Amino acid sequence: MGLSILKAGIADTLQDQGRYGFQHLGIPPGGAMDPVAILVSNALVGNQANEAVLEMHFPAPVLLFKSSALIALAGADFGAEIDGVSVELNQPLLVPQNSTLRFTKNKSGARVYLSVAGGFVAEEWLGSFGTMLLVQKGGFNGRNLATNDSLLFKKNRVEKIESLIALPWRASLAEFYFGNCIQCIAGAEATALNEEATTNFTQAVFSVGIQSNRMGYRLNGPNLNTITQKEYLSTAVDFGTIQLLPSGQLILLMADHQTTGGYPKIAHVSSTYFATLAQSPIGKQLQFEWIDIATAEKKLIEQQQNLQQLQNACNFRLQEYFSND
Repeated sequence: MGLSILKAGIADTLQDQGRYGFQHLGIPPGGAMDPVAILVSNALVGNQANEAVLEMHFPAPVLLFKSSALIALAGADFGAEIDGVSVELNQPLLVPQNSTLRFTKNKSGARVYLSVAGGFVAEEWLGSFGTMLLVQKGGFNGRNLATNDSLLFKKNRVEKIESLIALPWRASLAEFYFGNCIQCIAGAEATALNEEATTNFTQAVFSVGIQSNRMGYRLNGPNLNTITQKEYLSTAVDFGTIQLLPSGQLILLMADHQTTGGYPKIAHVSSTYFATLAQSPIGKQLQFEWIDIATAEKKLIEQQQNLQQLQNACNFRLQEYFSND
């Protein structure tokens, strides 16, 4: 009862919403890069928001379902097909036993998430089932999935079915993803930039560099300089912190970031933009604009309310559909 990896993809792991309360010990929260996609994919199959899902990149794996399942895909569009039939993102799918899921084309985004009703069996570490590659803990033996690995389902919530069925509703996520302009709150060392660098930070175009991963995005753009050269004490950093490297280039910290850093902290990305960043592939162009904390908090509250409404709607539709089945 589960699925097997017929062909491994690139850096595919089990992730949940992360492990919190351990940054003082040097352990970052980690978790899914896209906080919207994991919540939506779980909601579509009736799971709790923090259930572990499969985070995949392109080229993505080929998956064989060893048992029937209710699944959903959210995040990037990698041209998903089940037994040659194209399937949509953000829609619950009833998948028959022995079906094969393939991803045929990188159309948009950077990460796609697969949820299964009932969840995956995963290793727990410090209260989370997410994979922490740096210490090889959590998820599936603390590592990326490989060819011939098998993932077990916690529960068999679907009776045997004979053919693929797309349930008749989809989630609309347009309001949760934004364009290239990323909103930021000023960091502690924002005033350390000289006048030219201050202007360039909000007017220049930066691109996600090839040396980017779950720890952070290297941003290619104009060199930014500080007013004076000085060393800074190492202090706490978080998902979304933008630091200025000695080279004058920027690094934007992501889910597997370190917990402290001594480089100047120029800005902190508003958390409502984490999903947009997570779906920004190598080469994606970004710009930044300033907002204040009050505005960022208001946007976050609105986003959380909208996600809760979406989750409630999914639960209602699932109950309605299966109660009438």
